[in-house]
Amino acid sequence: MGHPMNARATELLAERVPFVYATVVRAQSPTSARAGDVAIILADGTIEGFVGGQCAEETVRVAALDVLGEGEALLLRVLPHGEAGFPELPGAKMVVNPCLSGGALEIFLEPHLPPPLLYIVGETPISDAVAAQAESLGFAFAAVRTLESQQPEGAVAVIIASHGSGEPESIRAALDADVRFIGLVASRRRGEAVLDAMDLTKRERDRVHTPVGLDIGARTAAEVALSIMAGVVRAMRTEGLVAPPTPAPSPPHQAVDPVCGMTIVVGPDTPHRTVDGMEHWYCSTECRDH
Repeated sequence: MGHPMNARATELLAERVPFVYATVVRAQSPTSARAGDVAIILADGTIEGFVGGQCAEETVRVAALDVLGEGEALLLRVLPHGEAGFPELPGAKMVVNPCLSGGALEIFLEPHLPPPLLYIVGETPISDAVAAQAESLGFAFAAVRTLESQQPEGAVAVIIASHGSGEPESIRAALDADVRFIGLVASRRRGEAVLDAMDLTKRERDRVHTPVGLDIGARTAAEVALSIMAGVVRAMRTEGLVAPPTPAPSPPHQAVDPVCGMTIVVGPDTPHRTVDGMEHWYCSTECRDH
């Protein structure tokens, strides 16, 4: 775990930036890559690290963007033209790259996507217990006293356990951030009174759950937190609850090299040529100058 790319991966995870971690698991000579070489591929196609020469890099880039979109790991085998086939099994894919000078590569592509983000409002035993439950379930969470001065952008859910302090303001902030699941810890009677006083539309009111959580007869703070997180998980797994969409960078443009037929991701440094007024992109200068 001492590879320099691990520090970069930790940094990206902390910043909630999606990426693919690519590891060369087998490299047949002749090839510039070696087993153990690693790289990080970002959503814009940027590659940090090394997993082979320019032609292999383009194949990895295209496959990594697919992996990032699907969220499933993949074993990629890159073969030069004319090599024996490789069975395409679930989780495995073979690509013939006519630009490779020789030698096969097997590269494991592992997506790293930000965990679902939960905002927990309040400084109470229940808010502390919800934070502990969320952490054990793999959620990222932000524990705040109130939402009056901030927006819970990108949150899959907001749980308000402030026991009467700033509840309308926190609910309004969560609604304005388009959070789809807002849980208010309150009795049914008090919760309904809070919502009645806010003059919400029916659609807004439907997004606020009060009392929040599944009815399991909870009595302690830990049991209440269990019922709340069970409700959030159920909404995610069975009702399609997701975080509100955030502006995402446009997917990188892909093109097919007219010489070798390889699919490439077009970037600022991609070799290209204008022919009869049309732009053509190439995997390498060798193909461009062919």
